[in-house]
Amino acid sequence: MEINFDKPTEITRWRITNDNVMGGVSSGMMLIENGLGMFSGNISLDNNGGFSSVYRTIEPIAEHIKKITITVKGDGQRYQLRVIAHVDGYRVTYRHEFLTSQESPEQLTFNLADFGATFLGRILPNAPALVADQIKEVGFLITKKTPGPFTLSIATISFE
Repeated sequence: MEINFDKPTEITRWRITNDNVMGGVSSGMMLIENGLGMFSGNISLDNNGGFSSVYRTIEPIAEHIKKITITVKGDGQRYQLRVIAHVDGYRVTYRHEFLTSQESPEQLTFNLADFGATFLGRILPNAPALVADQIKEVGFLITKKTPGPFTLSIATISFE
C-alpha cells in the first residue's frame, strides 16, 4: 500500500491536531503543492504548548508487512513518524523519530519492530510490539522546546 499526493482529494483524508487541545497556541496545516503533502506551521511554547501533528486513516494492511518507507524533504528539524494501532481494544500510539535534511528529498525506511509505544509523549515500556494489521492511522508530529516555523514535504508513505 502506498499513500501519495497525486490526487487533490487526498487532502480531505488528513486531520491536524495541535497543542491547542491542551491549551497551547501552535498552528499547523496540511496542503498539497506540486504533488507533495506539505505539513507546515509554527510551534509556540505559549501556554505550555510545543507540538503539531497530522494524521490520516488507512485501509487495513496485511500482517506480513514489516516496514514503512517515507520519502520526505524537511527543514533540518526532528520529526516523528507516528502510527495509531488498536491493541487488545486500546488505542496505542507508536512513534519513530527522524532528522530531516534541507538539501534534498530522502527515502527513509523504518522497521515496525523499532517503533516505540507512547502515551501523552511518554514511552510505554511494557507495550506489545507493533504489528502491521493493527495499524489504523499514520501521521507525523513535530515537538520541540524552541518556538518557530516548520515545514515537512511528504512525497510518499509506503508499507512493505
